[in-house]
Amino acid sequence: MANVTAPARKPVEGAASSARQHSVLRSAGLGLITGAADDDCSAIGTYAQAGAQMGYKILWTAPVALPMMLAVVYLSGKLGQVTGQGLFAVLRSHSPRWLLYLVLGGVLVGNVIEAGADIGGMAAATGLLIHLPSWLILAGITLTTLVLQLWGSYRVIQGVFRILALTLLAYVGSAFLAHPDLGQVVRGTLVPQVRWNRDWLSILVAIIGTSLSAYIYTWQSNEEVEEKLEAGKKTLKERRGTTSAALKSSFWDVLFGMVFASLVMYFIMLGAAATLFQAGQHSIASAAQAAEALRPLAGNAAWLLFTLGIIGVGFLAIPVMTTGAAYDVCQTTGWRNGLHYSPARAPRFYAAIVVFTLAAMGLNFLGINPMRALVIAGIVQGISTPPLLLLIMILTNRRSIMGDKVNGRAINILGWTTTAIVSAASLGLLASFLH
Repeated sequence: MANVTAPARKPVEGAASSARQHSVLRSAGLGLITGAADDDCSAIGTYAQAGAQMGYKILWTAPVALPMMLAVVYLSGKLGQVTGQGLFAVLRSHSPRWLLYLVLGGVLVGNVIEAGADIGGMAAATGLLIHLPSWLILAGITLTTLVLQLWGSYRVIQGVFRILALTLLAYVGSAFLAHPDLGQVVRGTLVPQVRWNRDWLSILVAIIGTSLSAYIYTWQSNEEVEEKLEAGKKTLKERRGTTSAALKSSFWDVLFGMVFASLVMYFIMLGAAATLFQAGQHSIASAAQAAEALRPLAGNAAWLLFTLGIIGVGFLAIPVMTTGAAYDVCQTTGWRNGLHYSPARAPRFYAAIVVFTLAAMGLNFLGINPMRALVIAGIVQGISTPPLLLLIMILTNRRSIMGDKVNGRAINILGWTTTAIVSAASLGLLASFLH
């Protein structure tokens, strides 16, 4: 299977400069968006709870999670680059139908519930800044995300997402404003500590599950395809194949995004450890509650930065989840899909986006506790994520699919180790709820 483009003649200096410039810009694009979406409102709540409950001793989990996040997101993007198709389109051609539908069902339920919890989290955070009826704030958030997805071009959406991703830097500022203890920070970061009890294991499982959510895999693979479509490669034959240079660029892109995501995770836990844990407030029910709790402990500036971060990343993460769900459904069924199409050319794709977004908003009117909803989403994601990771590892090691771009030894070791850890964490999560 000829998946690699033929070697081109040596480019002229101007073309080489342009290619290098594109590589740099790309590294601040797709990976940044994926990494920022991974730190959604529910993740912010999880990391704040971890810092509040465990203090500085939990900080080591951020650097440990980084290589696992890098492996799975890079492999998902690599699959999209080499095949020219999104993850579920590849699964449709190379996996049993029963397994495809099982994974799809888990991903859809998890995405919608988590998007619903994020809409609720954004509404609660917005309510801290402006006093309007909650239903009006919920409707406004939902309408804004739909307008962006339905009428924004792919480049417009990518540009907006890139700007929104930078709002997460607010958590770096809020952590410094909390005046953490430097000695405890160094120890907590460099010396892993685990207490083998239910509280510690539950937090560890929650951090792993949150940082390796399934929606970031599908998003990365689909956006690799969107990049090729934007470059004018309209047919599947034109999109198939990639070069070692392109994969290297993709690796740095994903590394950039995952380092960004890990840093944000780290500083959220750090800020909560320096304030909430030190003040004896060890239980946080939501990201908005964490923001409100910061005000008397770290001042109005830290509170405002934390709150704005919740709102900004929510506008990025919710479309990633709902559009990602639409990609998955349409690729499974063979319907036309992609943000490069207008709603008139891909009506089922955009209809799916609307349905999933409205369903997510609707969960907030059912009286479901947001944290309970996230628990359910976590269980569902816990069931669907391990088989999805297993399939990604199998697919990226098949020469019939990847050609000579099958995984090397290092990425295989990291990928299989990550799959084993996520599977163990998911089993632990299920066991903790069934116990």
